[in-house]
Amino acid sequence: MNKMKKFYQEEAVASLKKEFSFTSVMQVPRIEKIVVNIGLGEAKDNPKVIEAAVSDLMIITGQKPVLTKSRKSIANFKLREDIVIGAKVTLRGEKMWAFADRLINVALPRVRDFRGISPNSFDGHGNYTLGLKDQLIWPEIEYDKIDKLRGMEITIVTSAQNDDQARSLLSLFGMPFKKEA
Repeated sequence: MNKMKKFYQEEAVASLKKEFSFTSVMQVPRIEKIVVNIGLGEAKDNPKVIEAAVSDLMIITGQKPVLTKSRKSIANFKLREDIVIGAKVTLRGEKMWAFADRLINVALPRVRDFRGISPNSFDGHGNYTLGLKDQLIWPEIEYDKIDKLRGMEITIVTSAQNDDQARSLLSLFGMPFKKEA
């Protein structure tokens, strides 16, 4: 069992139950899934970009990504319907816990000039979205083998009813939120 999952079951549940005075263990917020997304706008001009992004995402998450396609044509962006414009991975279960552990304890501390992540990136329903500028913060990615720096978006979907519950849950896991001034 992953150490984060074990921590959640043994300590975080009791702490959150006490903090928000929940009557049942089922009311305690939990992480349901983590979605990692890479937007590939330049893929319409260069199809090799898709292969590189898919391999990076597969190395980072340990799971094969799903290609996302455009839903409609937009002339200003020179975009046609059903063209591949991104790749995403949805992590659940043990892979989700392992990814969350690596994100918090390995990848985020490797960000240059890191001062914490914004505590205001919640969506109002308890989900947190984090944007990263490049894939080099992951130790699995070899610097010599990348063709271009690609950003990614990581969304942590929780069962929390509001942002305060989700913020408390992620803080217990050690998510490095910036201190408000």
